[in-house]
Formats: sequence, structure tokens, C-alpha cells
Amino acid sequence: MSALKPLKRLFTDWFLGGMLLAVTLAWLFPDVGKHGGALHAGSLINAGVFLVFFLHGINLSTEQIRKGLGNWRLHVMVQVFTFAIFPLFWLAANRLLGGQVPPALMLGFFYLCALPSTISSSVALTGSAGGNVPAAILNASLSSLLGVFLTPWLISLVADANGGIDLGQTLIDLSLLLLLPLVLGQALRPLWGKFFARYKRYTGIFDKLVILLLVFASFSDSVAGGVWQQQGPETLVVAFVGCALLLALMLWLTTRSARSLGFNHEDEIAAVFCATKKSLAAGAPMAAIIFGASPALGLILLPIMLYHQMQLIVCAVMAERYSLKGLQFHQAPN
Repeated sequence: MSALKPLKRLFTDWFLGGMLLAVTLAWLFPDVGKHGGALHAGSLINAGVFLVFFLHGINLSTEQIRKGLGNWRLHVMVQVFTFAIFPLFWLAANRLLGGQVPPALMLGFFYLCALPSTISSSVALTGSAGGNVPAAILNASLSSLLGVFLTPWLISLVADANGGIDLGQTLIDLSLLLLLPLVLGQALRPLWGKFFARYKRYTGIFDKLVILLLVFASFSDSVAGGVWQQQGPETLVVAFVGCALLLALMLWLTTRSARSLGFNHEDEIAAVFCATKKSLAAGAPMAAIIFGASPALGLILLPIMLYHQMQLIVCAVMAERYSLKGLQFHQAPN
């Protein structure tokens, strides 16, 4: 019965319902949420994102990060998978299938592959599975920081063929919106850390609300621009199947790699969960900056929206199995 818990969570997850509602509202009222629309979503999103990353910074434990510094092989593996193996897999898939997938959706798959790892879910699942939590905190945090620079740079390599992006301005914008509040939060942690720790659980709720606003605004731009009128149901099927195959392949590769490198049980868990996760929390606001008010933004965000739900469900099942395996290992006689 324990394996059914993640599926039950899927159907009772308010965030998943919120995303479906946001997409529906964008379809019905695109003029409200679109760029320059009645809601002025751009200003609300910028303020919300700044506050979210400030809260992440003030709640980030530097002591736990220091504890995770030792295992450099694990750190290298996670970052190489996050920013190299994922994009290389997309490159191979694009060579084989690029002509059969809508260009905006294919760019969305690359955007998914170029994103950093998550922080909250990677750490939470690593902890529940009995893995190396300090290493997970270090790798997820490092990935988020590197993503501010590496994600737009990787996107610029592909987007150059389609008019390109202003990489310099994009890096400045991302630094001001994501990196600056994170640094401010860390700087103020000694003064206000304990106060904000009491309300830490609300940070995740606020984080998700900002993402929902981003989803609503992005899909409003896409609907208003007529992007979805050009796509059929097969686009959603292609996105779903592509995300499922990508997640399955990366879970298999990271597991085999961790065992080939001789990682112990705890390090394997941290490596697998951190190296296969992709961050919707960072991906949604970064997309708004990198791609601006592009009508195709909703289609570009579709893969990470689907992948986000898949990774939570599949990794929750894996966490329970890892936990049982670890319990059996520790109870075995020496």
C-alpha cells in the first residue's frame, strides 16, 4: 500500500490543481494575465520572485553546507549531470527527432535540460530516504547558484540560431532578481534567521503561489499570441512521453554511475535525487527573464511543468524503497 501514497498525493496536491486552474484561467481570460494586461503580472512576479529568493537565502543553513563539502566526487557527478549530461542528451535527441517536434517545444525540452536542480524537494526526499542530507543541501544550493549563470549561457548556444538572447543583460537581470536577494538573505540570517525559521513552512506555500502566477502569465501570453491554436493534443502527448523517457533514463544513468563510483548507500541517494531533479521554482522566473514576453513561453515551460510532477511522484516511490533498503542494511548482523 505504501507505493500508492505518492499517487494519492498526486490527486490531493493543491499545487497540481493550481497549475491546472492557472492554465484554464489563462485560456479563458488571456487579456488579464498577458504582458501589459490588466493584472500587471510582470511587476507582481518580479516582486514575488525577489521575496522568494530572499526567504530561501535567509533560511539556508551555511553550517549544513559546510558539512557537505568533503565528498568532492559526489559533487562533481551531480553538477556534471545537471549541466552537461542532460544538455548532451537533448543534443542527441534533437539530431534524431528535432524535425518532428514543434520548435518551441523542443526549445522547452532544452530549457528543462539546462535548469539547475531543486533545493527543497531534493533535500526532503534525500532525508526521507535516509541519504546524505548535508551533501544534498550543498549540491542543490550550488546547482541553483551555478544555474543563474550556466542556464542562460546554455540557452544562448541554442537560441542563437533563432535570433539569440542578450546574454549580458540576461545575466544582469538574473543576478539582480535571483542572486542579490539570496545573498541579502544570507547576510541577514544572523539577525533575522531565527525569526524567519518559525515561519519557514510558509516559504514553500508562497513559492508555489508565485510559480502559479508565472504559469498564468506565461500561458496568457501564449493564448493571446495564438500559439496554442497552432498545436494539437499530440503536442501534450509528445511532451509527456518525452519527459517520462528523460526522467527514466537519467534515474538509471545516475544510479549506475553512483554505484560504479563506489558510493555508499547514503551518498548514492543524494547523488541520484540531486542529479535528476530540475527546478520549476527557479525555472519559471528565469524563463520570464530569458525569453521575455515571448508568445511561445507557455509551450517552452510545458516540459518542466510535466517533469516537475513526474520527478516528485517517481522519486517519492524511490525514497520509500531506499528507506526500507537502508533499514534492512542497518539491521543486518555484522
